[in-house]
Amino acid sequence: MAKNQDEFVFLPLGGSGEIGMNLNLFGYGRPSSRKWVIVDIGVTFGNAETPGVDIIMPDTAFIEEHKHNLLGIVLTHAHEDHMGALARLWPRLRCPVYATPFTMWLVKDRLAEAGLLDEVELIEIPLKGSFDLGPFQFDLISLTHSIPEPNALAIRTDLGMVLHTGDWKIDPNPQIGEGVDEDALKAIGDEGVLAMICDSTNVFSPGFSGSEDGVRIELTKLIGEHKDRGMAVATFASNVARLQSIMYAAKANKRSVCLIGRSMKRMTAAAKAVGMLTDVGHLLSEDEASAMPAGHVLYLCTGSQGEPRAALSRIADGSHRTVKFKSGDVVIFSSKIIPGNELGIFALQNALADDGVKIITEKDRPIHVSGHPNRGELKTMYEWVKPNVAIPVHGERRHLLEHARFAKTVGAKISIPGRNGEMIRLAPNGPKIIDIVPTGRLYEDGGKIVSSMDDGMRLRRKMAYAGHVAVSVVVNEKGRLISGPEPRISGFPEGENGAVMDELLDAVAEMAERAFNELAPRARKDLDAIEEKLRGRVKRVVRNLTDKRSIVEIHAHMVKGAA
Repeated sequence: MAKNQDEFVFLPLGGSGEIGMNLNLFGYGRPSSRKWVIVDIGVTFGNAETPGVDIIMPDTAFIEEHKHNLLGIVLTHAHEDHMGALARLWPRLRCPVYATPFTMWLVKDRLAEAGLLDEVELIEIPLKGSFDLGPFQFDLISLTHSIPEPNALAIRTDLGMVLHTGDWKIDPNPQIGEGVDEDALKAIGDEGVLAMICDSTNVFSPGFSGSEDGVRIELTKLIGEHKDRGMAVATFASNVARLQSIMYAAKANKRSVCLIGRSMKRMTAAAKAVGMLTDVGHLLSEDEASAMPAGHVLYLCTGSQGEPRAALSRIADGSHRTVKFKSGDVVIFSSKIIPGNELGIFALQNALADDGVKIITEKDRPIHVSGHPNRGELKTMYEWVKPNVAIPVHGERRHLLEHARFAKTVGAKISIPGRNGEMIRLAPNGPKIIDIVPTGRLYEDGGKIVSSMDDGMRLRRKMAYAGHVAVSVVVNEKGRLISGPEPRISGFPEGENGAVMDELLDAVAEMAERAFNELAPRARKDLDAIEEKLRGRVKRVVRNLTDKRSIVEIHAHMVKGAA
């Protein structure tokens, strides 16, 4: 392949081999002067493996090196895993941002929070709009999903066209917004699609994912079965169609809706700003709702995933300012359990149940449908688009491999289940993996963005699992021990009346003193030698007593002139 020949390449930095944290690059041109576009720039969320970290983002080091050739960031929709890193990472990239009206409202809100609104060039694109970015021509194709205005991107270049689906499903009655633009998808299929880069989330689920229309009918029925009871519904705030269904269901059962939770209010404001949620009646303030009989109010809450600071968790633990539940009240979870959130959700539901609250979930009634395509929808999409190459994204490794196998059964000639960092040449002479670039994760930690390889994060993880031991000793200029060893330990079980802690403290102090006494007279005047000797011995005694490889710090100090 000639080095001076134009190439059309695809490079995921996040979202391939994981669900969430999507960041995809499309490049065009010669390797030395290739122009780049970012499609989506999302986050994922921390867990027990990342103590103290709530927000995780793709490492953008590769594209930062090429930002002089970065033409823009294009957002397919407004979910956090597709646009949540924008305000955090834009200062590293500094390029224009393209989005449709609903997504753009939320982009502006986030940029304003970060103090960046006046710095970022924002280009609002109408639904089904088109625009050019250097060698790329973008056409937006309307899809359906669990948030308004999801768009597929038909990306045309002189070397061929790619369809990037973003997140989608086929909902014949989406309740808000237009349905899937079947005609546009069929038209690009007839034109010729080089590759389709496609959502893999539900590839193991047979059939179709279901319609919001059925959820609205069931919610209306369910809410009517619990008259005169206090009631709350928890759902994803971004699913505006679901919010509207809940508001309609409440109105049909003579209940007024009160929004609880910051993101619920933010999404409602965004929807109303672009002409949605126009016929849902008056939304009560929290104070208005607290003054009304319980059977006339429906609280629409954030916190369906058990998030500790979300509205529903604060209500369940009794810390919410105005909303209190009592025995016999009803909480409806119009949502699914996102893998990894099980412990938090079950803890929340157990707390509610302990107060006598009746809990109803999608396991009990058909009150939730997925926003991603099951196998039936995937098959339909492949039949419409007829791509030559399938490149699965937005899924764990097992999802991508299964999607790659499935795509070949429904028309794709070639499937490439890529990985983050694998640069795929789509044309000419493609598809082919031509490079592997460094990838990783960035953590938002204490208001700072740091690499996941940061030494502080590694130490924190180790401390979380294995505890921490610190020992201080003070010597004089002659190498005589004048204070200590003084141990401090944390992260270990205390046992009855602190017996375990006392035993460990005594053992550490005894071993540290013994190790010091074993040092040669000259070494007792060398602080580095003291710390090295004591560290090894203390680590050994801690491991023998606790079976933990704890972090051990030794602090040796010398006081001059001391006796």
